[in-house]
Amino acid sequence: MAPPPVTSKAPVTVPVALVHGMLAGVQARGEPIDGFLHDAGIARAPLTHPAARVTATQYVALFRVLIEQREDECLGFLARPLKPGSFALVARAALNARDLDTAIRRVARTFSLLQDDVTLEHRRDGALAGLALRFHEAATGRPVFLHEMLVRVFWRLLAWLAGGRLPIARFDFAFDNPPHAASYGKIFPSDLEFGRELTTFWFDAAWLQAPIRRDEAALRHFLAHAQANIIVPRSGNDLVSARVRTHLQGARPAWPDLAETAGALHMSTATLQRRLALEGASFQSLKDALRRDLAIERLNTSAVPLAELAQELGFTDSAAFQRAFKGWTGSAPGAYRRRGGTTDA
Repeated sequence: MAPPPVTSKAPVTVPVALVHGMLAGVQARGEPIDGFLHDAGIARAPLTHPAARVTATQYVALFRVLIEQREDECLGFLARPLKPGSFALVARAALNARDLDTAIRRVARTFSLLQDDVTLEHRRDGALAGLALRFHEAATGRPVFLHEMLVRVFWRLLAWLAGGRLPIARFDFAFDNPPHAASYGKIFPSDLEFGRELTTFWFDAAWLQAPIRRDEAALRHFLAHAQANIIVPRSGNDLVSARVRTHLQGARPAWPDLAETAGALHMSTATLQRRLALEGASFQSLKDALRRDLAIERLNTSAVPLAELAQELGFTDSAAFQRAFKGWTGSAPGAYRRRGGTTDA
């Protein structure tokens, strides 16, 4: 049996709530989803469990399948399809803007020409500037995923236009705290306010004067990676929790304990625990999340026997791994096998 691939990049998985959210537009239209899931390589059975997850690769694949097969960049959420190329048209309209302030106005104006459901509003609040979503019909404004997606789309676009980054001071959401809000830390890395009048992202108004220095070649490169960059949660590489996860990933299959990891990061165990607590994490939760993500990825991309996978992940035996996996995802490992794989124990 070949050894598992060792990479410096830790795998990423996505909560099933975001998968259901992505499919909500087509489901509301009564369209069957099995074909979309099949073409994205996602098994239907595990999706019934609230703790289920899919790989980032599968999530991006589902996004692309929905856009390509339905010819709609807004995934069925708007009254009429947003034809493929619409996002590129919005981005291109801002290329020759003098500064970010001008770019925002061009983005908002162009987007308004392509659909009738939502207006982008350029807002100011003291030292903060913002871009808000105003839905014209309450029924259109209800799907949480549509708010999440549009915020990510326009934040990432403005950040790219501004030179690659646009630090956010606060995210306001025009809906109550959703059940999957625990995942928002990676998707929306700033202060969060729920139940607000309009969904808005706020940033330092000084950024409005940032010059736009992007050309057509840069736009083509941006668009080539835009779908994954927009919808996949980003890890904050400056966080201690990210450093712990990177260390554990690189140390496989040794799986160092808390003390060994603290030493590798040049801090005491107490300091490491305290700093992780400030980020809402713990060493064990980070270790289990990494093992869960690695397991899901391996089950989806290989036919590795469960006993061997358990050993790779630092479990004493296959039974211990299977109990842990079911606790993490609500399903047995076999449910995550890609079609045609094996379920050997």
